[in-house]
Amino acid sequence: MEEKDILIEQANPLLLFGFNDIYLRRIEAAFPKTRITARGNQVKLKGPPDSIERIERIVGELILLLNRNGNLTENDVDTVLTLFTTRNGKLTSTGVRSKTILYTPAGGEIKAKGPNQARLVDYARNNDIMFAVGPAGTGKTYTAVALAVAALKSHRVKRIILCRPAVEAGERLGFLPGDLREKVDPYLRPLYDALGDMIPSDKLKSYLDQNIIEIAPLAYMRGRTLSNAFVILDEAQNATTMQMKMFLTRLGPASCAIITGDITQMDLPANATSGLVDAIDILGEIKGIEFVYFDEGDVVRHRLVKEIIGAYSKQSENAVGKSN
Repeated sequence: MEEKDILIEQANPLLLFGFNDIYLRRIEAAFPKTRITARGNQVKLKGPPDSIERIERIVGELILLLNRNGNLTENDVDTVLTLFTTRNGKLTSTGVRSKTILYTPAGGEIKAKGPNQARLVDYARNNDIMFAVGPAGTGKTYTAVALAVAALKSHRVKRIILCRPAVEAGERLGFLPGDLREKVDPYLRPLYDALGDMIPSDKLKSYLDQNIIEIAPLAYMRGRTLSNAFVILDEAQNATTMQMKMFLTRLGPASCAIITGDITQMDLPANATSGLVDAIDILGEIKGIEFVYFDEGDVVRHRLVKEIIGAYSKQSENAVGKSN
């Protein structure tokens, strides 16, 4: 018999163990010669070495599921147990439900659609800064918001911060009516729409009122340190080089960021350089920063959107060819 202590540091023990430790009891029932005791964020195992090794791997897989989905179900626990008791403890390289990011309030699943969304989800597990670059309709922003909500639900971060350059309308925020949220809301509507799919309306309102989810134009990030936060910069092609540098240097401890943008839809003045374009050139070799490039093949909206993007791309290529 062997004894081993496991310290739970990357997940909420209450969510991991289940109500009244029901999930631990299910694991214990699958290994009748092993005793499992939980106290706080520590799990004590006592039993045959092979069983302890399997249980440790089961707990690790459940932590991945919990952090990915924001919760655990009895079905999740049973699925992982089945894998480790019928396949000699071997998992596929993608793990369990690797494409699922989180569950909606209605019980549906939000999954990565296509290889580039899946790549973004995978990169988010191991990197603190991700760039998602590509045309409209490819799910860049939606996937980023889903990852942020999953991180908040699993207590990996304490808040979500959403920002976007407010340049599309050519108006200065100071001249727009209302408070800060009312001024910025029109620019952040796509982010709100995504949040509304993932968080019940009453809870979303509470998160906004408590600044657990915060909205702000990019210019308001200056001088701040963003700790324990999942930060999303949307429409980053409209950030200048100085704004992009300012944003990236706001990240504090235990924070991560996803920057999304489409370099074919810039609304900056003709003499301004896009910070997104510069970032692609400057930051590509830094470890911990990853880039995912989407194209028309990743479009998940109406089928005609893919053809529209392709037609415009072809027109641009023809124009370049004629100019040469």
